Amino acid sequence: MTELRKRGGGGDPDSTENISDKEADGEDRLGLPGEPDVDREGEPKPDTPEVPQSEDNTPQCLNKALEGLSSRWKNWWIRGILSLTMISGFSLMIYLGPIMLILVVMTIQIKCFQEIITIGYRVYHSYDLPWFRTLSWYFLICVNYFFYGETVADYFGAFVQREEPLQFLVRYHRFISFALYLAGFCMFVLSLVKRHYRLQFYMFAWTHVTLLIVVTQSHLVIQNLFEGTIWFIVPISIVICNDIMAYLFGFFFGRTPLIKLSPKKTWEGFIGGFFSTVVFGFIFAYLLAQHQHFVCPVEYDSETNRFAVECEPSELFLIHEYTLPAVLQKTLRWEKVYLYPFQIHSIALSTFGSLIGPFGGFFASGFKRAFKIKDFADTIPGHGGIMDRFDCQYLMATFVHVYIASFIRGPNPSKVLQQLLALQPEQQLSIFNMLRSHLMERGILPPSGTEA
Repeated sequence: MTELRKRGGGGDPDSTENISDKEADGEDRLGLPGEPDVDREGEPKPDTPEVPQSEDNTPQCLNKALEGLSSRWKNWWIRGILSLTMISGFSLMIYLGPIMLILVVMTIQIKCFQEIITIGYRVYHSYDLPWFRTLSWYFLICVNYFFYGETVADYFGAFVQREEPLQFLVRYHRFISFALYLAGFCMFVLSLVKRHYRLQFYMFAWTHVTLLIVVTQSHLVIQNLFEGTIWFIVPISIVICNDIMAYLFGFFFGRTPLIKLSPKKTWEGFIGGFFSTVVFGFIFAYLLAQHQHFVCPVEYDSETNRFAVECEPSELFLIHEYTLPAVLQKTLRWEKVYLYPFQIHSIALSTFGSLIGPFGGFFASGFKRAFKIKDFADTIPGHGGIMDRFDCQYLMATFVHVYIASFIRGPNPSKVLQQLLALQPEQQLSIFNMLRSHLMERGILPPSGTEA
């Protein structure tokens, strides 16, 4: 013991030379990996900071009507009634058109961001951090300005060409976006306080990861919408169907646990949800593919100042004849079937939504377990927060965007035209002559000097 005391260092115990950086920043500890497992009084520290649990905000009328049921069946009815209500609301938003859907996506995005930021705020007891909440919302505004500015430039080109201020904003959009972000970055650096360095950097990272998960994905949802409302409705409906059917199969037939992160998830629910979702997606795709309103790309009509969804449907939404493989011909006694090609794509979407989509939910479950919370919030009785309902939707949105870019979308004539209109007259004339020569070589236009 004497030797240990000597090694501990002689000299003035209060001297700053004998105090390590870790000790000097003793107030800047969060109970994270690598830190002591006991507090200053020697008591064991909890694994993670506690977060106040969500309260039950089920409407009193529902509680009264279901008070005689067991908690299991009471939860089943509450989830069922609220699910039907949300599906009805979603249908109403679709009926109100693209603008309303964009506003709904923005509202959901803001609410999801608020739920995740609030968890970080409570977990790390960030109440005294200077400017933390202000900067978090400022960065949300900056990132939204960047993404929605890109959308305006891509899909509202004709409108932008008529408005001089918008032309300036679109031309220098990325520079303005970077300048706005840079201002927030500088504000963060200026807000650093010695006793909170590490905590402030934790929350800076927390905010940026939240922006990556929430804002980027919701931007992709809107990009999918502009490809045609069907690319918005079908993927979201697939995830909703899978969630409902997996719950029902698990509730009535579930026996075998699926994953430790979500103890209530079962293999029966997972498999039942998969087959039900593939069938649902195939039939739902058939129903929507018949209507021009759903299959046409959403484009802004500068003459009427509204969104137009009128077009000649692409090959993807025209009935095709397919010859079945010999094995299926013997089984079904059909040689040919008539399908929309989009129905075949719906199988790919349903398969992803059923087999990979739930991993978004498992990820969210792991996140909630890490911080010892049941739900992200208590916004929806029986369901939790908005983020609890959209954890799988964001993963699905990314897949759909990648799928469209890889297998569906070709060159965008509207975007090419917008870029051409932004060029100088000499450049436009040069491109016109090159295009005319190319079409003449292919025999599409007659050679110059001859009549058509």
